[in-house]
Amino acid sequence: MRTLVIIPTYDEAQNIAWIIGRVRAATPEVDVLVVDDASPDGTGRIADEIASEDHQVHVLHRTTKDGLGGAYLHGFSWGLERGYELLVEMDADGSHLPEQLHRLLEAAEGGADLTIGSRWVPGGEVENWPWYRKLISRGGTQYARVMLALPIHDATAGYRAYRATALEQLQLDLVASQGYCFQIDMTRRARAAGQHIVEVPITFVERVHGQSKMSSSIVREALWRVTGWGIRRRLGLGPARRERVAAPPGARPLSSRR
Repeated sequence: MRTLVIIPTYDEAQNIAWIIGRVRAATPEVDVLVVDDASPDGTGRIADEIASEDHQVHVLHRTTKDGLGGAYLHGFSWGLERGYELLVEMDADGSHLPEQLHRLLEAAEGGADLTIGSRWVPGGEVENWPWYRKLISRGGTQYARVMLALPIHDATAGYRAYRATALEQLQLDLVASQGYCFQIDMTRRARAAGQHIVEVPITFVERVHGQSKMSSSIVREALWRVTGWGIRRRLGLGPARRERVAAPPGARPLSSRR
């Protein structure tokens, strides 16, 4: 399948050339889209330089930093408009190993609508994480499993691949989650749509360069959103109509594309 790897960036100048090079070496058949949120450290400029020499690397510049969810939604829109059949999420900091991307691609080729690179299934592992990060990750997934009835071992995982046909079913114009709870939001939507979700084991490696974007506000957002979604689920209600993110200028709503 024609595949696009989407890499959101903000202040990743130390990592961006390194991670793009690894993706291109590990899976030379895929294209890369860097979605840069006006990084003041020059990440976007570095990505532009790489793209000028490699026609399989593209850069989407955004004018503001408005969260991981917004960056991925813009990346999805860009990819769907250009006919990609599989859209992959990948962190810029090297925590998602490009050398394991083939595991996600193989699962998608095997029929998965959503493939999640999981840290918490047999064969999955985490390297160089402190105990409290593991606790937050495992605790967040367990809370989502209980509140949202999600039979997923790693609902917050950010290394994942979506079929284009699956994304078009998910009413993405209603998604408003910004931080890492975006991953939980997308998982619950895929589950509610009856999509085939597969988890494959990956090794998650803590970043070496730069600073983590995890913060207490991101954790709080996930907590209150998951709680709200859980309450709505128990009341038999769907996603709130007010949960909206604007599409990129000139783009059609993702949920209406065919």
